[in-house]
Amino acid sequence: MLPSERTRYPSARSTVFGDMGVATSEPLAVEAGMAVLRSGGNAVDAAIATAAVLTLTEPVSNGLGSDAFALIWDGSEVHGLNASGRAPAEWTIDRFAGLEKMPKRGWDTVTIPGAVSAWSAMSRRFGAIGFADCLAPAIRHAEQGFGIGPVTAASWAKQALELKTEDGFADHFMPGGAAPATGARFVLPGAADALRLIAETEGAAFYTGAIAQAIVDRSQAAGGVHTMDDFAAHTADWVDPVTNSAFGIDVHEIPPNGQGIAALVAVGILDRLHLPDDPDSVEAIHLMIEAVKLALADLYAHVGDPDAMVVSPADMLDPAYLDRRAALIDPTKAKSAETGLARPGGTVILTTADRNGMMVSFIQSNYQGFGSGCVVAPYGISLQNRGTAFCLDSAHPNVVGPGKRPFHTIIPGFATKDGEALMTFGVMGGPIQAQGHAQLITRLMRYGQSLQTAIDAPRFCILAGGEVAMETSWPPELMKGLKAMGHAIAMEAPEVGFGFGGAQAIYKMPNGLLAAGSDPRKDGYAAVG
Repeated sequence: MLPSERTRYPSARSTVFGDMGVATSEPLAVEAGMAVLRSGGNAVDAAIATAAVLTLTEPVSNGLGSDAFALIWDGSEVHGLNASGRAPAEWTIDRFAGLEKMPKRGWDTVTIPGAVSAWSAMSRRFGAIGFADCLAPAIRHAEQGFGIGPVTAASWAKQALELKTEDGFADHFMPGGAAPATGARFVLPGAADALRLIAETEGAAFYTGAIAQAIVDRSQAAGGVHTMDDFAAHTADWVDPVTNSAFGIDVHEIPPNGQGIAALVAVGILDRLHLPDDPDSVEAIHLMIEAVKLALADLYAHVGDPDAMVVSPADMLDPAYLDRRAALIDPTKAKSAETGLARPGGTVILTTADRNGMMVSFIQSNYQGFGSGCVVAPYGISLQNRGTAFCLDSAHPNVVGPGKRPFHTIIPGFATKDGEALMTFGVMGGPIQAQGHAQLITRLMRYGQSLQTAIDAPRFCILAGGEVAMETSWPPELMKGLKAMGHAIAMEAPEVGFGFGGAQAIYKMPNGLLAAGSDPRKDGYAAVG
């Protein structure tokens, strides 16, 4: 018999239950979403309010210059929204000639930010209250200031060391010459002005108005090539989710250019394996690692802008192909993983649910901490560095090019059962995200763990080169067993960087109540009403 869930993993949290809820990584953002729900807004309105506050209270991970994706259950089906940005028209591969890889920081990493377009698109299609009402909490916090949480403060201090010389960064995010400490009040009045313009124009100011002009002017003054035409051409696109069945449910993800397809491949492989009954046994974790390795091999070989991909999501999810991939796994030893398909030639996640059955998984991100490091006056807008995820291999679908969307790590998640909503979920944190989705789904659906227990459980993260990072809360006996199977194990404390992510989830129970859970690795919580 397995140990009781209350003692299986150390946690200060319990699953909470109610008729509506918000779960995310920062308390003021949770409260903003709940306030909107209490005032008559729906789950989409609450998601917008929560997301807008997060751009202020977790600026390391996201901002007005972020990209975003969403999965929305409207009561009868799941809708996908891809609001990732495209490369400027002058980003030909020749612009980056002489480089071995894309830059990490600076204006040549900034694709057109999509988060604001996601908010406005969601509000227009599904919102129940005014767009400006959704942004009101964020405007208030920007003007009056807010206290910095401990996880955010630690990340902020780390990133400030690297970014203090980047364009405009210190002026806006290092008051007094240093990153704010835990509990410090931070005020960003320029962001309040930007949010008012966004509210008044339903987002247009960011793409065709004063905000876009400020970004373009700053870019060109600093050697970037962004133009007003690049911003005006941006669109947030409604897309059909990609879906795979595993453990008796259907899991839904945004199709490429994101990495959600890897989560679907991984759970599809795991569903085909004979997993041991103990989810924390050496044998079970070994099989999870091997399945994820195979999924990531396909991901990194084939995913980029969907218009440039040769291998399709359908190819990667073909049942016969997944059968072959599962058959490659040796239950007794680790193996290197390569794609089985031939190829020719800092993030925040939030989940919301309302009393009427609407549920949202929404994710937005600057990518690496504070993104590009470029910050635009007078608004204090930090811009993402998603362009660094392009490659410079002209034969790869993710090669940089004008108007292309780069490979994206950020992915919302959703699950249904028998055609009905089951769970809105996500795991923020760069490369852990698809891996975290697979681990969370397996624990919940194969092993029947409670929502908070599955979130609390220690995670692994496969690193570049195949090394497997493990949280220090794993028992030494498990590490020893994995090493004996041939795994290259790296130990990383869970509080360091974004290595093991932060999960948020809301689950619909058979009795109609919502169960909500939030990751103790972050500052936030799950609230219900």
